[in-house]
Amino acid sequence: MFKVIVQSVLTRWQQTSDKQRLVSLAERYMICHLRYLLLFLWGISLSLIFPGRAYAQQPDTTRKAAPIRNIQLDNVDVAPQAADTKGWLLLDKDIQLELDGAVQNLYNFKYDKAEKQFRSLKRRYPNHPMPYFLLGLSQWWKIMPSNINSRQYDKVFFAYMDSAITKGEAQYRLDNRNYEACFFLSAAYGFDARLHAERKDWRKATVSSKRALAYLEKSQEANGLSPEFLFGQALMNYYAPWISDNYPLLRPVLLFFPRGNRELGLKQLKSVADNGFYTGNEARVFLMKIYMNTEEKPAEALPMAQYLANRYPDNGFFQRFYALVSYNLGNFNECERVSREILDKLNRGYPGYESISGKYATYFLGSLMHRKYEDLARAKEYYQRSIVFAEATGETSTGFYLYAHLNLARIADKEKDPATAARYYAVVEDKWEDRKAIEYREAKVYLKDHKKKS
Repeated sequence: MFKVIVQSVLTRWQQTSDKQRLVSLAERYMICHLRYLLLFLWGISLSLIFPGRAYAQQPDTTRKAAPIRNIQLDNVDVAPQAADTKGWLLLDKDIQLELDGAVQNLYNFKYDKAEKQFRSLKRRYPNHPMPYFLLGLSQWWKIMPSNINSRQYDKVFFAYMDSAITKGEAQYRLDNRNYEACFFLSAAYGFDARLHAERKDWRKATVSSKRALAYLEKSQEANGLSPEFLFGQALMNYYAPWISDNYPLLRPVLLFFPRGNRELGLKQLKSVADNGFYTGNEARVFLMKIYMNTEEKPAEALPMAQYLANRYPDNGFFQRFYALVSYNLGNFNECERVSREILDKLNRGYPGYESISGKYATYFLGSLMHRKYEDLARAKEYYQRSIVFAEATGETSTGFYLYAHLNLARIADKEKDPATAARYYAVVEDKWEDRKAIEYREAKVYLKDHKKKS
């Protein structure tokens, strides 16, 4: 499936195990990436197909709902008609200059410094959605390094997004051509929907998804004013046809969505990445994942991953993704350097460096010790540490955890230690879900032979 990734590494490591491991790692990232997209689109589709069910469960609220219409987004940029942009902070260059440091601090995981500036903005513009959204975005990036598993910041995140929505809707009621308000409403509802979907709160995810799409339709009218407005439409343009191509069963649902245009979506994302102030990094993150996972072009993901990792050296998420891309492309020296830096920052307690980052770094280093340096003692140490990190996050059924056990079993077998090999192979046999996989068969055959010899 991932021939580009596999072939580039096979030229260096002519090992079947390496091929299977690389495929597994890439697939794991793809699954994590698709999870959000499918949850988001599924939430919208539920609200469009079963509108009564979604709203029948809603508690009474004083919030005025977004106007819901039949969504017909065009797949081209839209030139805005005359609009009063006075007071739009998105277009205020002085505000951008003021917040440049805060945005850099946010993505470099200097949360306290970033939030101090965002709160200052909130004191001066208490009725504008921007400061509340930025404060919510800061909470989001505290959740991200845990693969969105941490619930520590959920309440604060939802509170800030709710405040951004309240302020945005107040502005929209005063002027339904306030496209800046629509931008923040679409973004805040979209983030709200994503986290509710991750937490399996389908009713709230459905309602927020529907409202996000409605405001996205409205905000597209301002695409020509700023690259910030183009971000949401770029994602819809790319993913609507991609999901149709790769998930045929969802095509009836996608009839409710814009047609989309993958090439245009990529072009728009690149434009936002190059020119967007607030959404530029988010566009880079999506481009990095798209090229790595959905387009299967890791070489094109590398510049984005390298830029983000170098620009924000203390962002654990960017660092581990850059290490992954480097590993898959066979840039082993760079992968080793970044992996060692991840472990150093984790040991020093840097924010955003936790067990998941440690799991990646120790696995990569174990693999390099095993295959590149043939230092089996160090390889075993790193593989074992990767297992401990995986157990700390509860991820013990796929990915690094199982491959670390598999490689430890192979090393033990090479060292003529059948008891240890059998112990590690037993975990592989027990937890490997795909019973047709060569790794599962390898473990099963070894354990069968070991039992005969015992």
